[in-house]
Amino acid sequence: MSEMDKGPKLFTAFPPVTTQQWEEKIISDLKGADYERKLIWKTIEGFNVRPYYRSENLAPISYLDTMPGQFPFVRGNKTENRWFIRQEIKEFDLKTANAKAIEVLSKGVNSFGFVLDNSKNYSVQDMAVLLKDLPLTTIEINFVAGSAAPSVAGSLVAYLKQQKVDLTAIKGAVVAHSLTCELNKGIKTTDSFWNQSKELIHMVKEIPSFKTVVVRGDVFENAGSSIVQELAFSLAAANDCMVHLTEKGVTVDEAAQALKFKFGIGSNYFMEIAKIRAARLLWAQVVKAYQPESEKSCIANIHAVTSNWNKTIYDPYVNLLRTQTEAMSSVLGGVDSLTVNPFNVAYEAPTDFSERIARNQQILLKEEAHFDKAVDPGAGSYYIESLTNNIAEQAWKLFLEVEEKGGYLAAVSQGFIQNQIKEMAQRRDMDIANRREILLGVNQYPNFNEKVELAIEPAQLMKTAPQNPEIEPLVAYRGAMAFESLRYKTDQFAKSNKRPVVFMLTIGSLAMRKARAQFSSNFFAVAGFEVIEGKGYCEVNDGIRDAVQAKADIIVVCSSDEEYVTFAPQVKEQAGKIIVVVAGFPKEIMETLKAAGLEHFIHVKSNVLETLTAFQKELGI
Repeated sequence: MSEMDKGPKLFTAFPPVTTQQWEEKIISDLKGADYERKLIWKTIEGFNVRPYYRSENLAPISYLDTMPGQFPFVRGNKTENRWFIRQEIKEFDLKTANAKAIEVLSKGVNSFGFVLDNSKNYSVQDMAVLLKDLPLTTIEINFVAGSAAPSVAGSLVAYLKQQKVDLTAIKGAVVAHSLTCELNKGIKTTDSFWNQSKELIHMVKEIPSFKTVVVRGDVFENAGSSIVQELAFSLAAANDCMVHLTEKGVTVDEAAQALKFKFGIGSNYFMEIAKIRAARLLWAQVVKAYQPESEKSCIANIHAVTSNWNKTIYDPYVNLLRTQTEAMSSVLGGVDSLTVNPFNVAYEAPTDFSERIARNQQILLKEEAHFDKAVDPGAGSYYIESLTNNIAEQAWKLFLEVEEKGGYLAAVSQGFIQNQIKEMAQRRDMDIANRREILLGVNQYPNFNEKVELAIEPAQLMKTAPQNPEIEPLVAYRGAMAFESLRYKTDQFAKSNKRPVVFMLTIGSLAMRKARAQFSSNFFAVAGFEVIEGKGYCEVNDGIRDAVQAKADIIVVCSSDEEYVTFAPQVKEQAGKIIVVVAGFPKEIMETLKAAGLEHFIHVKSNVLETLTAFQKELGI
């Protein structure tokens, strides 16, 4: 017996507490409030999240005794967590691309995504220029090459052999097109796609760890899908790849080992960790059904990229917080490689500064937080294991629904996948409009003093669908676009006109007027209006005087419901042509206030986007 075993056991002095006892205590503390409404989180993923979890919640889960590197790979593909830090290099000039790769290699990057000219045929000499002085056996090299992919693949293999490089040590991918990207472009997938995929698989077969078929789940994520939808539709697309490639004569193991997933990672921290874990679990089960010769074929190779959907033009440094939590979710979930997009990609080409910060976000996780020293740290967590199981169950149901329709391509041709994601995106858009889903700095807690001076292209503020699509496309957009467009209109208007001024007429109850003034200030600052808070008044006419001196376009009366019946009609009577708004929804006296000519009310249930758009219109913006 070890010395540790001889010591006192932790918590033995405390009696066990049953679930029933916890529930009784919670119900007592709620004092009659509805348990379901107060404590149960009804997610958009199709399952509910409880306020707490216990060991009994893990009873239905069968894979808990597996280790990292063991089927079904929930806990990771490997027994360590060393992911590749990837940076995209979008330079068609090969010498310039090589120079940039050498530069960022010394700054911590060990995976490159070379975006190549798809109109060119690449030679062995081109590969020699592009890959010069790169330590090819210790890094990951990826080529996004479009129709140039076959020439890249052939020349790459020839160059590696010429340099007598150990081909089994080479990792990366050469990608022509992604099956899911065809949906993004509104293009039908033809037989040539599968023929080219088969050709690429055979061209790089001497490089066993090289991938040639990429399923991009980020296409769904950046169109507003839920986590479950992104996972389910990615699995369906990957399964279609298996079906069509094996029909073309590619073996099950060749097809499975040629495939990799690219997932978008959003800010739902624990759910994204669970998504990565669930993806490995489900893909292992899908491939197992094909009876591969090697268990290695059941491993899901996953590249993650931080989401574009939740990034913003206004208050852009908040994007750093978003990408950092997304990077943490990715590596804690156990991805094989990760791209952190620079914080400014929503509105301009990445700069040296923003690229440097993006690289350092991952380096910080490795070198300072030591995330690469722990494999699957979420294992055994009642919450994360339950989330993983719930996401897997819901994604599997949706996956089977797609299969019943004939598979991914059949579901796309029927518009099923597009409609599912559009419905979810509309729901999320409405949640943003009502501030049930928060985009910090955009629909809540905006920077009052921020004004965008640079010219923003219309395409950056609205969905842009492809012209003359062959099938219904799935359009990528950002959730912040509608609010950004709203505020940008104000900024543009203010260049040649007075910026609208909103005056908080705070009067009466100190606690209520302060709370409502704070709420209302944030409300109107979302549209870029100038907000001035009054100093607190005892008499309405004093507040009106200050509002007129401030050249207010809108007066917001901030008081208590009981006092509105007196103060609000007085403000309306004395305000003249200034728009009067009541902060709150005083239900008991609503008809009285409306009879006094008050028609504008803002409160927590207001549709912020619609309300502010209406105010802009009334002010001539």
